[in-house]
Amino acid sequence: MNKIYLEISKLSDKFRKMCYGLTKNKTDIDNAVQELFLYFMQMNPDTLKKIYDKDGLEGITKYGAVVLRRALTSPRSPFYYKYEKYYTHIDSSCYSTSTTFSNDDVAYNVANSKNISNIPNEKVDNYQWEKLEQIDKVLDTLHWYDRELFKLYYSGETLDSLAEKTRISRNSLFTTIDKVRTILKKELSED
Repeated sequence: MNKIYLEISKLSDKFRKMCYGLTKNKTDIDNAVQELFLYFMQMNPDTLKKIYDKDGLEGITKYGAVVLRRALTSPRSPFYYKYEKYYTHIDSSCYSTSTTFSNDDVAYNVANSKNISNIPNEKVDNYQWEKLEQIDKVLDTLHWYDRELFKLYYSGETLDSLAEKTRISRNSLFTTIDKVRTILKKELSED
């Protein structure tokens, strides 16, 4: 597998050139290519080996082109959530006025490009913290079983994974979590 990964790493410039048809922003291109390499590292090694054995580097290049196109154009791609969506909620002061870069003797001037160094310091929203403290106070008044299931669920667990780990039926978990949600809405006066 290391041989395949080494061969893929040599395609870096080729993947960057592919991206210029989709965007001219050098930062987005670098991020997309980096995410592509991460994608190759995390994908099923057997699948990657089958692609390489069947079509060689040409197959890997075509596969990479599809992943890059999806990353740079789809609002449902992991790349979009990781980079683009984050920047859309940032103050307009994070945009630089002009960035110039060149590729193969072609100069690009990108106005208003996003740059991480221009991101303003984030403001702490005290209202959010106050609300979380209120939720914690209400949770402390509940039965330990209800409180702990609710915390587990909102720590990122799904009902199915919770049911598997706790051996409590999915329906029972849903009923408990829904009951706690209803109590929280009532106590916090949110309808």
